[in-house]
Amino acid sequence: MSTSEATEQKLKRALTTPMLTLYGLGVTVGAGIYVLVGATAQIAGPYAAFSFVVAALVVSLTALSYAELATRYPVSAGEAAYVAAGFQRDWMAVVVGLAVAASGVISASAIAIGAASYLHALTGFGTPLLTMGVVLIMGLIALWGITESVFIAAVITVIEIAGLLFVIGWGVSVHDPQGYAVTSMIPPLESGAWKSIFAASLLAFFAFVGFEDMANVAEEVKEPTRTIPKAILLTLALATVLYLGTSITVLNVVPIDVLANSAAPLALVFSEAPETIKKGFSAVAIVATVNGVLIQMIMASRVIYGLADRGHLPKVLAIVPKATRTPIVATLLVVATILLLTQTLPIGLLAERTSQIVLGVFVLVNLSLILLKRAPAKAEQHFDVPLIVPVLGVLTSSLLFAAGFL
Repeated sequence: MSTSEATEQKLKRALTTPMLTLYGLGVTVGAGIYVLVGATAQIAGPYAAFSFVVAALVVSLTALSYAELATRYPVSAGEAAYVAAGFQRDWMAVVVGLAVAASGVISASAIAIGAASYLHALTGFGTPLLTMGVVLIMGLIALWGITESVFIAAVITVIEIAGLLFVIGWGVSVHDPQGYAVTSMIPPLESGAWKSIFAASLLAFFAFVGFEDMANVAEEVKEPTRTIPKAILLTLALATVLYLGTSITVLNVVPIDVLANSAAPLALVFSEAPETIKKGFSAVAIVATVNGVLIQMIMASRVIYGLADRGHLPKVLAIVPKATRTPIVATLLVVATILLLTQTLPIGLLAERTSQIVLGVFVLVNLSLILLKRAPAKAEQHFDVPLIVPVLGVLTSSLLFAAGFL
């Protein structure tokens, strides 16, 4: 097949509401909640669970903006298209698109290192080698096809969610919890408590990073005007309930001094459990992190494909072979970049940079919707939110970004 024939192939509309919701949950519910409860507890103490509520409120406002924009412009490289339409500046669209792709690549790199660390504990093999193996295997799945990739991710997502439900169920059955009483987790109206909550919310925000990736597969969604808003809101609602239940359980069962210093906080709930249950949960945690790598790869490659398809990047990156109907060159570039980052940068720095990039993109996306809403209305059918939603989205995303410097 010639290059010109390959680039003429378009992505396949195959994703329904259940599949898109599982896709969103797969990238949202994963490495974040599995590793960040301890870090948020170190900052916010008994109020760590409330940090996830604050992060959810910030994310929900921007999620509603995404729901409208994704139905206005149901294309790959969604954020780039939104900014181009709102600001009428092509260079801004390219910058935002590259920032979104970078956030996916950097996030996948952090998650891959985490997955390899869990695997190292079970197998004893070197972490760098395991990291490369995780990235390459997930890259092959991403190249396979969107339906196949999302189906595999959906199956893994069900396992991830079952793992969190198991944490909650096991925690409830613990007879002598060593952590905080549930009543002591409600924050008082004191500035010191809320300062720590907001500071921890930036970390908790990382656990919600992913819902926006759903906008970047919009070109592969059936009936996007109806499907995308439902899937985005379902993803956030389910993720928030799971996060709140999980964080409350861990804070209740595990002593704070042990929890705050753990890189695998959910496993601490099973400290008194039989060895088979401990190993079984470790396997689920590995699956959870690996899934995040796959879905971030899918998202980043679609953004790069979308930019190339619109002439903002070299056309070779928009090649879509007929056999797979996936952006093969863009995916290979993403995989190669992730391999480089995992071998050169630490996981903490990667996670921090991901949150900062995503929050910056959120501000620009909300500003774009404000500008579009102020322009003359077009007779197009799309999901619609009040103007106050993107205004609050700009404000809350900016405040959460600033909270990282408290």
